[in-house]
Amino acid sequence: MTDDEARVLDALDEAETVRLLTELVRVPSVTGTDAESDLQHRCGGLLTEAGLDVDVWKLDLDTLQAAPGFPGTEAPRVEGYGVVGVTGGEGAPALVLQGHVDVVPTGDLAKWEGGDPFGARIGGNVLHGRGACDMKAGLAANLAVVAALRRSKVRLARPLAVHCVVGEEDGGLGAFATLARGHRGEAAVITEPTGGAIIAATAGALTFRIEVAGRAAHGATRYEGVNALEVFWPVFEAIRRLEADRNRAPDPVFDGNPLPYPIEIGTVRAGDWASSVPDLLVAEGRLGVRLDEDPAQARLALETAVAELGHPWLREHPPAVTWPGGQFASGRLPAGHELLDQVATAVADVTGTRPAETAAPYGSDLRLYAAGGIPALHYGPGDVRFAHAPREQVDLRELRDVTRALALLVLRRCGVRG
Repeated sequence: MTDDEARVLDALDEAETVRLLTELVRVPSVTGTDAESDLQHRCGGLLTEAGLDVDVWKLDLDTLQAAPGFPGTEAPRVEGYGVVGVTGGEGAPALVLQGHVDVVPTGDLAKWEGGDPFGARIGGNVLHGRGACDMKAGLAANLAVVAALRRSKVRLARPLAVHCVVGEEDGGLGAFATLARGHRGEAAVITEPTGGAIIAATAGALTFRIEVAGRAAHGATRYEGVNALEVFWPVFEAIRRLEADRNRAPDPVFDGNPLPYPIEIGTVRAGDWASSVPDLLVAEGRLGVRLDEDPAQARLALETAVAELGHPWLREHPPAVTWPGGQFASGRLPAGHELLDQVATAVADVTGTRPAETAAPYGSDLRLYAAGGIPALHYGPGDVRFAHAPREQVDLRELRDVTRALALLVLRRCGVRG
């Protein structure tokens, strides 16, 4: 380890990083809410305090929505902000550290141990709360690295960029807007929770809606009607068959994952009166996109599976499939790219163990950076199995180790000015 690396690691304040994570979790920055914007402005202030050149701008939502490749949104939104900080140095950023500030809704508050999902409760070495691992711990690590650079007075030869984005949970609006504004880098590490591994590929996920028609009738004479819920069942069975078919020979990077490309129905709504036969069912869900698959082909596969049912009613009244909401393509780091070994070496130098390489069965901002010509991977604190759940948490020792590994990576990729 070089003297400069030792200086920056010594400048990392573990207690301060935990306090920062606590502060971040206590902002209820659910996707699309005012609190999401508030947290973006707070991140901009922290980057300014760390001495970075900071760009904060209000997103032009109409222009972005009309742009080619718009990734879709699901949550209601009236505004959004982009935040990018760049350190000094010559040329384009040698590395981007990226994190999203938004979180998913809390769900049933009664399910949260300790009561307040945004209380940032600490027990032992674990911090609990919505967003703790997805992904405010990764956001805190990014911010802690630039604060340590400032404190150590180590100057980078090439710039480091920190991207703080909104709307990742419902499509990737913030990353899309950041890249559209012209913020680039030679490579990117997205500090999503990876459980100590490096994720160099992500499957995609496309939100779909299926409308199944029935025929209304009085419940007392239901034989005069066709229950939309009942005729939806063959559709659901077709979806399960399609899921099995699409998972028969997954990419080897998913070794050990029993279902890398899941298809799931998340919401079902039918009927408007207890004593009536429902004449419409609306189901919404997500379709897993295979690695390197054109999303248009994935959509066609679902549409074909739903259209080719032998059910007599459905032949005459075919279900309508549409594609609202988030549209995540797959993405991966190019084979043999140096970033993978650089991250793995930094992690091994901190933890003594070289991390495993794996792939994720969910979509993320990685595919937007990859599509923009910026090689990217995931490495960050937290276990994704805790994400989106009332038991969401992050191990603070993992936060410490990730922050130290990121600091080494930054110094080695960006270099130190003499």
